[in-house]
Amino acid sequence: MDGIMASAATGAMSSLLAKLAELLREDYQMHKGTRREIAFLRDELSSMNALLERLADMEAPLDPQTKEWRDQVREMTYEVEDCIDDYMRRLHHEPPQRHTGIAGFFLGYVQRVKELVAWHEAAEQIQELRARIVEAGHRRKRYRIDDAVNSGSRISVVPVDRRLPALYAELGGLVGVNAPRDEIIKLVIDDEAQGTKVVSIVGCGGLGKTTVANQVYRNIAEKFDCQAFVSLSQNPDMVVIFRSILSQVKKDECDGTSSCDQELLIGELRNFLKDKRYFVVIDDIWSNQAWKTVKLALVENNCGSRIVVTTRIGTIAKSCSAPHHDLILKLKMLSENDSKRLFFRRIFGSEDKCPHLLKEVSDEIVRKCGGLPLAIITMASLLTTKSYNRADWLKVCNSIGSGLEKNFDVEEMNMILSLSYNHLPHHLKTCLLYISMFPEDYVIKRDYLVRRWIAEGFVSTRGGRSLEDEGECYFNELINRSLIQPVTFQYDGRVFACKMHDMILDLITCKAVEENFVTVVTRRKQLLASQGKVHRLSLEYHGLENSTANPIVTTHVRSLNVFKYSEEMLPLSDFPALRVLDLDGNENLDSSYLEDVGNLFQLRYLRIKASNITLPEQVGCLQCLVILDLLTCPNLGELPASIVKLRHLKWLIAPPVNLPDGVGNMQMLEFLSLIVVDNTTSATSLQELGSLSKLRTLGLDWRINPLHRDRKTYEDNFVSSIGKLGSSNLQFLSLISPWSLDFLLESWCPTPHLLQELGIKGWYLSKIPVWMASLANLNCLDVEVKVRQETLQILGDLPALEFLKLCSNPAGPDVRCLVVSNIGFRCLKKFSFVGWVNMMFKEGAMPVLETLEFQIIVHEVQTAWLFGSPDFGISHLTTLRNLLVNIHCEGSRVEEVEASEAAIRSAASMLPNHPITALHRFLESEMVKG
Repeated sequence: MDGIMASAATGAMSSLLAKLAELLREDYQMHKGTRREIAFLRDELSSMNALLERLADMEAPLDPQTKEWRDQVREMTYEVEDCIDDYMRRLHHEPPQRHTGIAGFFLGYVQRVKELVAWHEAAEQIQELRARIVEAGHRRKRYRIDDAVNSGSRISVVPVDRRLPALYAELGGLVGVNAPRDEIIKLVIDDEAQGTKVVSIVGCGGLGKTTVANQVYRNIAEKFDCQAFVSLSQNPDMVVIFRSILSQVKKDECDGTSSCDQELLIGELRNFLKDKRYFVVIDDIWSNQAWKTVKLALVENNCGSRIVVTTRIGTIAKSCSAPHHDLILKLKMLSENDSKRLFFRRIFGSEDKCPHLLKEVSDEIVRKCGGLPLAIITMASLLTTKSYNRADWLKVCNSIGSGLEKNFDVEEMNMILSLSYNHLPHHLKTCLLYISMFPEDYVIKRDYLVRRWIAEGFVSTRGGRSLEDEGECYFNELINRSLIQPVTFQYDGRVFACKMHDMILDLITCKAVEENFVTVVTRRKQLLASQGKVHRLSLEYHGLENSTANPIVTTHVRSLNVFKYSEEMLPLSDFPALRVLDLDGNENLDSSYLEDVGNLFQLRYLRIKASNITLPEQVGCLQCLVILDLLTCPNLGELPASIVKLRHLKWLIAPPVNLPDGVGNMQMLEFLSLIVVDNTTSATSLQELGSLSKLRTLGLDWRINPLHRDRKTYEDNFVSSIGKLGSSNLQFLSLISPWSLDFLLESWCPTPHLLQELGIKGWYLSKIPVWMASLANLNCLDVEVKVRQETLQILGDLPALEFLKLCSNPAGPDVRCLVVSNIGFRCLKKFSFVGWVNMMFKEGAMPVLETLEFQIIVHEVQTAWLFGSPDFGISHLTTLRNLLVNIHCEGSRVEEVEASEAAIRSAASMLPNHPITALHRFLESEMVKG
C-alpha cells in the first residue's frame, strides 16, 4: 500500500480504513450482513480518525479523560486490524483440491464444515469489534470529547519566555560565545555596503542562538541610529511584535498610543525607518510567513541597515538571507574543551576543583551532552543538587537517553527542545519518534532509515515522486530542522548517514513511550507504556528477565529490532502480527531461528545481519514482503528457489548471489543488487531480467568466461535485457566483471537516457563509448578506462555530471600529461583521478569543483612545468574545499619531491576557501639517492 498506513497520532487507523475499503470492493464475496457490518466499522472509524487528527493538532495538553479515550481508541485500531488481517487471509485462502469417489465426498464434506466453522468464528469476531467501536462512540458522547476539542482549540496560553536567561546572561558566565559573536559582527559591519543586509544564525534548540545574537546586539547596537531586539514564537502575535519594535526604535518619541491595527503599524514603522540606519534582531523565526510579515515593516534603504535573525530551520535561514547564502552562520556545538569548561565552571567554579573520583564520570556526562550548551548547563544544574557521591553521578549519567531522571531543570530543557518537535507535521513526528528504536550513538544510513519508514507505512507518495524519494524528503526535513545530525555526506552534498544527539534521543524516547509507540528494552532499562501492549519493540539484549513485574504482550508487535543475538531470543512464533523484522548485530545468528519466518503473513520488511546464515525456503510464503535486506550476510550463499514467489518484493539487497531462476515473476522489483551471472546461471533467467520494467537500480557481477561454450547466448540475452531495462526505468547501474564487457557497451541500444549513476569496475575500457556522451541525466560516473585527452573532452560534455572517478592504467608513452581546459565539466563538484600520468588544470577549468583527488609523477614534473604552472593549475580551482594529492616519488630526488609539495601547498593556501589539503607520498623508498 502506497500511503501513510500508521502514525503516532492515529495508531493503525489509516491502514485499517484502507483494508476495510478494500473488503467492500465488489470482487470480495461475502454475506450481505457481513458487508453491512464492515461498512459500519469503516464509517464509525473514519469519524474517530478525524477526531484523533484534531486531538494531535491541539497545542494545549489533553485533559486526562480525553487522553484516556484517545489512547484506548488507538490501541483498539491495532487489535481491530489484526482481526481484519486474519479475516482477509481467510478470504484469500486457496480453495481445497477436488477429491473424487466416496472418500473424496467425505473429505470434501469435512472441508466444507471446517470452512463454515471458520466463517462463523470470523462473524463473531466482527460482531465483537462492532460492539467495542459502538462503546467507544458512546464514551465519546458521554465525555463530550468533541466539545473539549472545540473549546481547547480556542485556548491561547501565553507561557513564560524561556529565552529570558539567555537575554540577561552575563559574559563572564558564557563559554564558546566569542568566536560566533565576532563572526556575526564581521558579517554585519565589515563592509561598506549601503543596502539593507540580513544575517541568519541557524542551529538546533539549546545551541545558544539567542545568547550569541544578544551578545552581538550588546556590542554593536549603539553604532546604529536606532535598534530593536524582539523574540517571536511559534504562533506570534504580530501586532505585539510590531509595537515592541516601534517602541524600541522610537525610544522616548513613542507615546505608547500606537495603533493596534497591523497594517497601520507596518506603515508607521516603514515611514520611521526609511531614512534611518537601523539594527534589528528578530529572534526565533519558525515560518517563512512570519518572516515575510516582519520584512514588510523593515523597509529596505540605502543607509547600511542590518537585520540579524535566528531560527532552528535551515530553509528559513536561507529565505531570510536570500540571495546571499554566505550571510548564514550555522552555529556549531561546543568543542570538547569548551564543554568541559562550561560544565565544571557551573558546578565547581573550575575544572581543577573537581574531585578526582568524579572526573571520569563527569567526562562521560559531558560527552553525552554532545556540545549542546543547554544540555551541559542542565546537567550541571541537576548535579548541584547531588552529593559528591560517584554512584549518584553515575545514575544521572546512565539516565541520559532514557528519560528516567526527573528534575525541574531537565523538564525546562525538554520543554525548550520540545518546541522543535511540536512544530513538526504529523508524519514527521512519527518518523522522528521511530528513531528511538535505535541505540545511543548508532550511526543510521539514510537509505536504510528511509526503507524502514516505508515498510512501517509512514511515507506517502505525492507529486509523482517514488516512496524512496519522498522518504528522503522527510529525512532532509529532519536534518534541516536540526533534529537529526548529519555524520557523513555523499559527493553531491546529500547526507549519507546521521545520528541522534543524546538529548534529542532522550526527548523522543520519552514521547515515544508516552504514546506507546516504541518500547525499548536493554540491560540497563526497560521503557514500557503502562498498559503493557507493545507495537514496536527494540531489544538491545536478548532476555526479558526484568519484565516479570510488567510483562510484555507481543501478540500485537508490528516491529521487532534485535541488536544482539542469544540462544534465548524470543521465538518468531511469539510475534504473529509482525510487519518489520530487523536482526541487527546478530553475527552468530543460527539459521534455525528463522524456521517460523514463513508464518509471519504480514511481514513487509526483513533484514538480517549474520556471519553464516541460510535463508529457509519458507521465505517464499511471505507474500506481503516488500524489502529483503541481506547485504550484511557475507556468507549467504544461494537464495532459496522460493524467492521468485515474492511477487510484491521491491527491494532485494544482497551480497553477491546468483541470479535466481524465474526472476521474471518478480515484476514489482525496483532494486536488485548484487546479482552474479556465472556458469550456474540459466540463460533463460538472464533473458527474464529484461522483463523487470520497474527496475530502477541494478548491480550485476558478470562472470561468464569468454571461452564458455554458450558465451554468445549469454551475451545476446544480456545485451537484450540491459537494452530493455535502459529504455524502461533504469537509473542506477553498477557492472563488475573480470572480463571485458565491450560486447555490451559498444552495442547498447537504445541509449539509457534515464541513467543517473553508472559504475563499471573490474577491467579497463579501451575508450568511452560514443553513446555515453548523450546521457543528459548522468550525475555520477565511476569507471576504469584508458584515459586520453579525448576522454576528458567527451566526459566534459556531460551536462549534469557532479561526481567523476577515473581509474586509468598507463595510456601509452605518448600521454605524459593530461590537460583539463576551461570547456566542459560545468557541474562537476568532485573529481577523483587515479592513474600513472600527470594532470594540469587551465584557468576556468571545473568552475564549481569542491573536492579533488589526483596524483603527480614527480620525475616527470619538468615536462609538466613547460606549461608554466608549477602547481599543476591548482591555483585556478577557485571553489576548491578539499584537496588530496598522491605524490609518486619513484625515480625522483628528495629536493624535487619537496619542491612539488611546496608548490601545491602554496597554491592551495591562496585559494578563497582555504581547502583542507592532504599530501601522501608513495614509493618513497624508491627515490634517487644523492
